[in-house]
Amino acid sequence: MATTAFRGARLAVAVALSLLAAVPVFAEPQPVSLQQAVAAALNSNPELVSLRKEAGVLDAAAVRAGVIPNPTLELEAASGALTGSSDDNNLSLGISQEFLLGDKRNKRRAVAERDQAVFRWLLADRERLLAEQVQGAYCDVLLAQERVGLARRAIELNRQLLQVAEDRLAAGDIPELEMYLVKVELTRSEGSLIELQRGLLDSRAKLFTLMALAPGESPALSGAFEAKDVPAKGAADLKQVALQNRPDLKALQATLGKSDAEVALADAEGIPNLTAGVAVSRDASSMEIGGVEGKETAYTIGLKLSMPIPVFDSNKAGQQEARAKRSSAEVRFQGAVANVEREVETAHASLVNAEKVRALYRSNILGQLDENLKLTQEAYRLGEVGIVAVIEEQKKYFEVSDNYLAALHAREVAFNRLQSAVAADINGGAQ
Repeated sequence: MATTAFRGARLAVAVALSLLAAVPVFAEPQPVSLQQAVAAALNSNPELVSLRKEAGVLDAAAVRAGVIPNPTLELEAASGALTGSSDDNNLSLGISQEFLLGDKRNKRRAVAERDQAVFRWLLADRERLLAEQVQGAYCDVLLAQERVGLARRAIELNRQLLQVAEDRLAAGDIPELEMYLVKVELTRSEGSLIELQRGLLDSRAKLFTLMALAPGESPALSGAFEAKDVPAKGAADLKQVALQNRPDLKALQATLGKSDAEVALADAEGIPNLTAGVAVSRDASSMEIGGVEGKETAYTIGLKLSMPIPVFDSNKAGQQEARAKRSSAEVRFQGAVANVEREVETAHASLVNAEKVRALYRSNILGQLDENLKLTQEAYRLGEVGIVAVIEEQKKYFEVSDNYLAALHAREVAFNRLQSAVAADINGGAQ
């Protein structure tokens, strides 16, 4: 009997284990890092994806530029039926081909290829700007999260202070007004938390939109404000790196190359094309000699060459237009170089200033502020200071802490902005 019961229990355990094994295990979504957020945006952002699709238009234009003109089939027939010579007729069959002179075909292909290069660099610059947007939005979410945590800390401290005030009120050490002042501070901190949580939702929505996440997706972020080193290179060296790496400058350089190719093509377009054709003709005629009517059929092969005479139009307008575009592209490139240098200089100065502010908080302010708050709270518990002193010290603590978070955020944004302005890893590697 005992053996049967033991076997039954063992069977029940085995069945239970098999059922548990059949239950699917759902892995929790992994937090998203900054690099993953940028990669998701570059892969899935609708504007960027649609822009990549437009590359097919330029590919088709490059194919079209290298196509040889189609030959022309010519058929001509003539009859003397309407003029009383029904036996006289003519039939001609020919084919003609236009030949592009002045190497137009290769020059058109060169313009199309340079147009493709311009598009590729513009696409790379759009990716650079999108990455900078995602980095900024990611930092905004981190700042909002830290501020929400700081607000929760304020609520916790106010609740602790309220408990101390209630204990002292019960002991008859303080008037009831002090307890009400603490309750007001607690309510204010709870309201601040609600506002900050709403701001966090807005920041996350902006980031997830840039990442092109589905409406139901809301992953956590794994990043934090990192104390990255200020680049060893100075502003002058970083400017040189930016001038070599910036994709928008490379796009303008490619535009200059395209303009040169368009000038060469416009000069070639002034040379008329040659059209050559071959035709086979059959002429049938009849004549009457001495009352005898005879018929004659003759076959001929002809060669036809034709070329426009550039008397009125030798594409002078096209040449003038191409050279004007070349001059415009050169001016825009020079202006862009100055703007890039100014952008790098400004971003570098912003990073240096942001690092000074962050270091100031870390070295002189935060540690002393935390110590002051603890001493004031203990002094109130012992009845050495009033409630107003504690409330003011807590306000100062959270105000300075919030300013420190803003300094961390500004420093991180300045670092990312400088790296985007240089279009390279400003600490030595390749981006």
